[in-house]
Amino acid sequence: MTEIFRTPDDRFHGLADFDFQPQYRVLNDLRLAHIDAGYGKPVVFLHGEPTWSFLWRKVIPPVLESGFRCIAPDLPGFGRSDKPLDVDWYTYDRHTEAIAHLFEDLDLHEATIVVHDWGGPIGLRIAVEQAERIDRIVILDSGLITGRQKMSDAWIAFRNFVEATPDLPISMLLRGGCKTDPGDEIAKAYDAPFPNAASKAGARAFPLILPMTPDAPGAQTGRRVLAALKMDNRDTLMLWADSDPFITLATGNRFAEAIGVKPPEIIENASHFLQEDQGAEVGRRIAEWLTCNKGS
Repeated sequence: MTEIFRTPDDRFHGLADFDFQPQYRVLNDLRLAHIDAGYGKPVVFLHGEPTWSFLWRKVIPPVLESGFRCIAPDLPGFGRSDKPLDVDWYTYDRHTEAIAHLFEDLDLHEATIVVHDWGGPIGLRIAVEQAERIDRIVILDSGLITGRQKMSDAWIAFRNFVEATPDLPISMLLRGGCKTDPGDEIAKAYDAPFPNAASKAGARAFPLILPMTPDAPGAQTGRRVLAALKMDNRDTLMLWADSDPFITLATGNRFAEAIGVKPPEIIENASHFLQEDQGAEVGRRIAEWLTCNKGS
């Protein structure tokens, strides 16, 4: 059994604009955290690298106010969730299992899944494998991992940096993915889950497990999910930052075409972490779209 790190609770005290209280569930001896607020049809927000549920704090309020239940988990290795210390523990299958468990444990139905960054490969797989639970899909600056995807030069530089840097500067990575610097207090909140280098194994693992060739682990699953989404007729909204250097707007347009949905709506003055740059606008647009599709 791999060694586990649990971030002390006091690391999360007094975070800016984040009053949501954590709830916990257990999967294979891991304590996994999520926030759960409001009532109505569930909307599940999935973060990616190297963030946690804090990422959604500006997006959630407009959705809550429109009459939806908002749930945002912390993936294993992130946020308030337990953190296996072995980089090799982290796989696409294990992250997907954690989110599948969330849907099953909370018995979610008629849900909307909102995905960003690595939340896309995980959440879109759940949308295919648990289609009976998920009615609508929202995709933000994300995609699928098929082993054939073209990665930007900025992403390749990021991967190389992560591979060579055991003690990742988490908030520096976050700030580098924002159009407007969020400031020291917000940066501190992104550093909070990771008090030492060992606790950052999950953040180090994500870029390294993305399949770069068609025969790499996870690539075949990604192609299966892509094929299923091509045949899918569920309502899907894509929102994309106008200035994302990692998963570019051109990539978003190609992805929309590949799965047969409308091109992304552009979120202006935003980079990869569009939830930081334009979170309220992202939340407003999701809430408006969900309200229009409430009965579908």
